[in-house]
Amino acid sequence: MTFRATTAVLAACLAASAAGAQQAHDCLMDPAEIVSVGTTATGILETMSVRRGDKVRKGDQIGRLESTLEESSIDILRTRAASTRLIDTQKKQVAMYDRRLERARALRERAVVTEEALEMIEAERLAAESLLVQAEINREIAELEAARAEIVLRQRVIRSPLDGVVIELGRFAGEYVDTRDHVAKVARLDPLHVEVFLPVSLFGTVRIGDTAQVQPAAPVGGVHDARVISVDPVFDAASGTFGLQLELSNPDLALPGGHRCTVVFPEN
Repeated sequence: MTFRATTAVLAACLAASAAGAQQAHDCLMDPAEIVSVGTTATGILETMSVRRGDKVRKGDQIGRLESTLEESSIDILRTRAASTRLIDTQKKQVAMYDRRLERARALRERAVVTEEALEMIEAERLAAESLLVQAEINREIAELEAARAEIVLRQRVIRSPLDGVVIELGRFAGEYVDTRDHVAKVARLDPLHVEVFLPVSLFGTVRIGDTAQVQPAAPVGGVHDARVISVDPVFDAASGTFGLQLELSNPDLALPGGHRCTVVFPEN
């Protein structure tokens, strides 16, 4: 074979190799997360604040359980925690016994009162002080109970755990909800996760951190850069493929989840 012919064959092989490296592979754009939103409380769903297709931010209210009883309990506990009347009364009692004890000790030095009388006043003063301490403890307990009741009330409000889009409603206003139910499903669409399966012959040619170009199927179209975030270390023997996942930024939510696509990996 002549040098020119050999060169032509090598060029053809390189071109074929390049074409193989630039081959488009089928893929699927999925939401990064799909969360079934539930509740830690039970009761009647008073309101639903969202509809299917609504965009929500993390912490936005999705729904609210009926909470009249919980609100009433908080009012009672807040009033009890704010009251200092019993503490003030016991402080006055302790102060009164302090004065009596001071006078009794002075009289005892002059032998006007007996030792037993002095000990009685000391015991009464100690009892008054114990009641004051108990009143202060009771107020602290009331404050803790009020704080706990506020937590219980907050649990009656169902909030989105992430930024995303409501894709399903599981319950509606007026229905009973318990901890096993999901009230709604929220999908995170930014970023999207692109799932693709490659032949095992390409294993090792694509690594975490590599970039690729993703082209959504019609009618979406366009070409978008994505980054490899995981490569499966286990092959699928039946199909002779391995899976990997790419992350595709989608800040304006213009790209839908659950849509077919193709992905091209640049030549290394």
